[in-house]
Amino acid sequence: MKLRIALCASVALCGLTIPTFTPAFAQDNAAGEAAEADVGEIIVTAVARGQNRIESSVSVSTIGAETLTNLAAPSSADLIRQIPGIRSEASGGEGNANIAVRGIPVSTGGARYIQLQEDGLPILEFGDIIFGNADNFLRADRSVARVEAVRGGSASTFASNAPGAVINFISKTGKQEGGAIQGSVGLDFESYRLDFDYGAPLADDLYFHVGGFYRTGEGPRDIGYNGYDGGQIKANITKEFDGGYIRFTGKYLDDKTPTILPQPVRVGGTNGNPDYQAIAGFDPRTDSLYSPFLTPQVTLDGGNNQTSFDFRDGLSVQSLAFGIESEIDVGGGWTLTNRFRFADNSGSFQSPFPAGVDSAQAVANSIGGAGSSIVFASGPNSGQAANAANIGGNGLLTNVVVFNVRLNSLDNVTNDFRINKAFDFGGGTANFTSGFYLSRQSINTDWLWTSHVQTVQGDGQAVLVDIRNAAGQLVTQNGTVGFGASFFGNCCRRNYDVDYSTYAPFASLSLELDRLTLDASVRYDYGDASGTITGSDTGFGNGIAAVDIDRNGIISPAEAQTSILPLGNARPVNYDFDYFSFSLGANYLLTDDLGVFARYSQGGRHTADRSLFSPAVSTTDGSLPGGDAGVVASVDQVEVGLKYQANGLSLFATGFFAKTAETNVEIAPLELFDTEYEAYGIELEGAYRTGGFTLSAGATWTDSEIVGALDTSTIGNTPRRQADFIYQATAQYEADLFTLGANIVGTTDSFTADSNQLELPAYAQVNAFLAVRPIDRVEVGLNAQNLFNATGYTEAEEGSIPANGLVRARSIAGRTVLASVRFDF
Repeated sequence: MKLRIALCASVALCGLTIPTFTPAFAQDNAAGEAAEADVGEIIVTAVARGQNRIESSVSVSTIGAETLTNLAAPSSADLIRQIPGIRSEASGGEGNANIAVRGIPVSTGGARYIQLQEDGLPILEFGDIIFGNADNFLRADRSVARVEAVRGGSASTFASNAPGAVINFISKTGKQEGGAIQGSVGLDFESYRLDFDYGAPLADDLYFHVGGFYRTGEGPRDIGYNGYDGGQIKANITKEFDGGYIRFTGKYLDDKTPTILPQPVRVGGTNGNPDYQAIAGFDPRTDSLYSPFLTPQVTLDGGNNQTSFDFRDGLSVQSLAFGIESEIDVGGGWTLTNRFRFADNSGSFQSPFPAGVDSAQAVANSIGGAGSSIVFASGPNSGQAANAANIGGNGLLTNVVVFNVRLNSLDNVTNDFRINKAFDFGGGTANFTSGFYLSRQSINTDWLWTSHVQTVQGDGQAVLVDIRNAAGQLVTQNGTVGFGASFFGNCCRRNYDVDYSTYAPFASLSLELDRLTLDASVRYDYGDASGTITGSDTGFGNGIAAVDIDRNGIISPAEAQTSILPLGNARPVNYDFDYFSFSLGANYLLTDDLGVFARYSQGGRHTADRSLFSPAVSTTDGSLPGGDAGVVASVDQVEVGLKYQANGLSLFATGFFAKTAETNVEIAPLELFDTEYEAYGIELEGAYRTGGFTLSAGATWTDSEIVGALDTSTIGNTPRRQADFIYQATAQYEADLFTLGANIVGTTDSFTADSNQLELPAYAQVNAFLAVRPIDRVEVGLNAQNLFNATGYTEAEEGSIPANGLVRARSIAGRTVLASVRFDF
């Protein structure tokens, strides 16, 4: 079988502020609210200077503080789904999301072509670090004033590794006094959460903001234990002075959540008209393979020393970040801006992945041979024989590989310096920007996978089982088949210890000539990778040994299949890379309310750790035998758009074309392959407000095609999980005493794989919210996610329906209702 890791894997002020300095330190509580009502607000993300939406030649959307509060999105990926053109698969929980834009493929998981930022700097340099995606370290709470998203366009030249989009989570600063404290509790699921924020001036030229949250509980799926536990706190303080400001920022995140991978479901019908059904006793919306009866995972650590880890840790992340941002008018119309941040990031990723699912007897026979029997290895019936026909209430077992990855260090240091000058010339004005960006991203991880057999049960009741062969001999050990990835050919025992340096000089020039705006920008990214990789994969040493894990003096069959790291055979990583990006745009105001724009852009993306353990990087000296093409993906884009705003109505329409060329790696068997994609489509966004009623909506139609591939049978096919049509809409009515609204996010069907056989059905998720203000400064709210309890599959492992009709797929979570009380001050 082939295993492709497609695990769901960052935004402060990417662009310069206008010369008066006000936008830079006017981002306060009120600014976030204002973004809801005024589509003419100044946009500062991925542009050379502050512009309103109708005058800019880019596609940009804003989510303001009011929308953030009303939607109460369970994760940053859920929130990102509200942005037109963005396809965010938020079914994995509060991290581990796949995020794509405008037909640019979800080829690896994570956010390969999108940069997620906090206050203008990336959370991680690469959005799709394997098991360490950028959204894992992102939480959208009350400290966020607004979210700005630029798709395509200048994203490729104002941020590294972001040819598809930049999504910027901009923090409140406290320039205007205000804050709130809010308590929330799940009504039909176990969740308890406390949010707070407060900001205020300390003097006329000094102000601060602090905010955060703490959350605990079982969460939206019945896992049988307290799987969600943690929170974050963010703070900043700003000092203004003549001609500028300086701001200090800090963030501490310590959070633990389950991360949901594809799970067993039954599929009938045909590939083109499938009928997805829940397995008896296992609802993919509310259940998972996590359970309190999964005993600690015993394995060897990165130094080949025996250790154990708790299955229940799930996705655990820690981040301690500190930043400095400053802006200075140095005279003569020149402005200097610098942003710096260091983030100490670490954690772990631990989740059961079903390598296969079948009838209990078939699974037992595949491990122990014909005539094997089953014994419970954990749970209330531990040690007792099991009836294969009805075990778990459905007679099924699943072979599980626990993706246990220690995120030892994903530390990131980033600095963005730029100089700007606005000046008059002839019949117009010009704005020149130049700067230099640098970052250093560490990737130090250990892959410590193990293999087990467990029941397919919901309500947190899944247990491990042991297998006895026909002679009655145990061939497993406490539910463990092997202390490695036995079901994947014992691949993937790995250590990454690599540092990536990225340097990028950039420049832009924009000209305003009455109603015409022209702009051009260039960026040259270059850098290096240095470090070592160690692994048991082919070409990296034999990684299987007999280890007495339980130290009883006897080597069991499971212990004979123990994966070890060949520590004396580390391979170097030592290469340089570079790529060039540029963007050309024009915007023309036909009237004061109507503008048209066009843009052509070319950008790139360094694939970093995704290219290691592959022929792209030499195992002898760590160089690039095939040159940069093995570690740099390219994206070319064309956009033509129309923008209108007047009398409470705003409409934005963008036609786009994108061509993507990339190199990817299959993990088992190890294989390098090149693929080219083309996509064109139309992106629509609109909003209307009259009195207390507001309607906003977005829709994107995409026709995407594989135009070049190693597997020539896929040429002409649609890339996996690329729907023709995605959409979202929110309707809201606000009065003095209450706010009532509903939101819908939906997609048409798509294919599970590039082979274009099995389809993922269309689905729509409806969310609703109600807020009542009985007295001044007090608000009581209800928020329902997935109000009608829809099932929506975002991915599946199988490319076609197997003979047993059992497919591994991941659905959105079922309905959850959250009640809250907020006190404003």
